[in-house]
Amino acid sequence: MKFFPSFLLSCLLLISSGAFAQTKNKAKGPTTETLQIKTSAVCDMCKARLEKAMAYEKGVQQATLDVPSQMLTVTYRPDKTNPSALSAAIQKTGYDANGQLADDKAYERLPECCKKTNDVH
Repeated sequence: MKFFPSFLLSCLLLISSGAFAQTKNKAKGPTTETLQIKTSAVCDMCKARLEKAMAYEKGVQQATLDVPSQMLTVTYRPDKTNPSALSAAIQKTGYDANGQLADDKAYERLPECCKKTNDVH
């Protein structure tokens, strides 16, 4: 009869220490880096399009476009992607990235309001 309470206490200690170890590992998490890229985006539709496209890129944690400055701030995991891949993704969406011209076919698919030659902006 004395064996049962000590066995129960041992099991409880093992379970609680295992839960603590899992919590500790999750808190550390993967490292991230932040990159700012100058784009040719000109309106809120551009903002939505770029932020959505970047959300589908591997390793991107967050992407936010400041329309007035045309700066896209990307938080990403460097073990999953790199700055040149992120710039290429922006170009494939139809926008310039740090002076590198957008993909021609992607640029042609943009709505007229999103094209950098539009005088409305």
